Amino acid sequence: MGPIRLGRLALTLDQVLVFAILAGMVALFIWGRFRYDLVALLALLAAMMCGVVPVEKAFAGFGDQVVVIIASALVLSAAVSKSSLIGRSIRHVEPRLRTTSARVAALTTGVTVLSAVMKNIGALAIFLPIAVQVARRSGTSPSMLLMPMSFGSLVGGLVTLVGTSPNILVSRVRAELIGQPFAMFDFAPVGLGIAGAALAFLAFGWRLLPGGHGAQAARSAIFEVEPYLSEARLPEGSPLVGKSVAELEARSEGEVTVMAILREGDHRYVPAGHWTLYAGDLLVLRSNPHALQRIVAQTGLRLGDAGSGPVKTVSGSDIGVVEAVVMPGSALVGCSPAQLRLREVHGVSLLAIARRGQAIATRLRQLSFQAGDVLVLQGGSGAMPDALRTLGCLPLVDRATGLGERRHNVLPLLLLGMTMAVVSLELAPVAGAFFGAAVLAVLSGIVTLREAYEALDLPILVLLACLIPISDAVAGTGGAGMIAGGLAVVAGGLPPIGAVALVLLAAMALTPFLNNAATALIMAPIAASLATKLGLNPDPLLMAVAIGCACDFLTPIGHQCNTLVMGPGGYRFGDYWRLGLPLSITVIVVATTLIPIFWPLR
Repeated sequence: MGPIRLGRLALTLDQVLVFAILAGMVALFIWGRFRYDLVALLALLAAMMCGVVPVEKAFAGFGDQVVVIIASALVLSAAVSKSSLIGRSIRHVEPRLRTTSARVAALTTGVTVLSAVMKNIGALAIFLPIAVQVARRSGTSPSMLLMPMSFGSLVGGLVTLVGTSPNILVSRVRAELIGQPFAMFDFAPVGLGIAGAALAFLAFGWRLLPGGHGAQAARSAIFEVEPYLSEARLPEGSPLVGKSVAELEARSEGEVTVMAILREGDHRYVPAGHWTLYAGDLLVLRSNPHALQRIVAQTGLRLGDAGSGPVKTVSGSDIGVVEAVVMPGSALVGCSPAQLRLREVHGVSLLAIARRGQAIATRLRQLSFQAGDVLVLQGGSGAMPDALRTLGCLPLVDRATGLGERRHNVLPLLLLGMTMAVVSLELAPVAGAFFGAAVLAVLSGIVTLREAYEALDLPILVLLACLIPISDAVAGTGGAGMIAGGLAVVAGGLPPIGAVALVLLAAMALTPFLNNAATALIMAPIAASLATKLGLNPDPLLMAVAIGCACDFLTPIGHQCNTLVMGPGGYRFGDYWRLGLPLSITVIVVATTLIPIFWPLR
């Protein structure tokens, strides 16, 4: 069959098919109706059925070294999170952090440094509970601390090969081009410059956040999540029986609102202020945690369990209540409490939920969880850590307290340091060194085998394994070269550094809509082809891809780190660009300045 002409373009059938698959995949990513790993599976299936990816090569991605490196790094990150030395170090310097700027600088620097040597989402998960406790003890709003920390974790990942997935993926493309991947610290000269500039900006840039104009404004809201939605049963004998809705709300000085009343067989009513309250009513309340605690103590209201089974009230020394944030990739995401049977299966009760930027109008038991939701969970104190780990929730308490877990302070950090040294001295390949470290982490008891499996982010691993052969098909069919040809026309009138800026901007523009790993897999072959067409060294363009994919500062959905802080920080969708836009401009300026210095264009 001859080439297919679209205007002036002449495409082969394989190119048409691969572009159609890419277009469909991008559309599904942007739509967001399906999980990104399912989209990747569908894309791989379509590529196999069309013959773009041969069946014998379709599953090669599952055995690719990239997948092994990222999986091993996730296990090693879980091991490092077991150390309480980081929390103790922050506690030691905390008295010296007398201003919000000092707290932002210290916490953001800490998470940036840690992100350079472990997965950035893992580094942020370690620092998030610490930051919340620092905020509470100092009277600083968490919203001033958490977004700078999230952005710091992203730029910290630029420093080493294993700091973020795009670095590993562009290294794979380089190995295919010239037979030599990037080394562990090849990213450091440019990455350190960007990280340093970002930290300098964030140390004062936090004032751009809503309510961030000075310490007094920050102190006005200690924990600025959206008010919690909870359910409480009105028992016989409560002083509220026979009173009106308005009287209940007046008792709380307006801090508790009755959103709905369920009575007469769970019929839902939106009450007016004059409605009378009766024993047995189930009240849907909207309030902050402290006001809710006061009204329950004063009136005898019984907080309900959103799951099935009998209500368990807070009583007994073995029952505890924990605030926790739903992590990206949590088993809770997309499911309701009723579906998960939290009480029966996991031994915890959902007492309340807060979700920033969205009004919750449904019953708790029917509500679908989202990443970033802040939950109030009740359960046995001894079993709570295991339940939170299984559910994929991060407790908002200082990790230095331990939550009853066995701590390994020095060994995880020693294992991480040895692994980095082995790789940097080229005593072992990256995949072998990190795989060995992950196995040693299990053998030494730092993490159990169950914890190691739970640390694996299966959706991202499946995404990578499916998109690697599709990425190879984009390059193998000449599709990458065709797209690069279009970019070359644009870049032809620019100086060589303009091509670097063009690739960087393209990667930055795609990342908020696609997973950053998917963007790297699509953009890296295109950048390599563009370098060939322009007669440039591919290294600076591949560096631009890695930086652009890692630096999504404009939305909460482009990277898991941004999603993680949305609930605890009390951010709305539009808050991210306030701090993210000037930071993005800073990264573009610094990157386009440093890349040609350390990676010559010709």
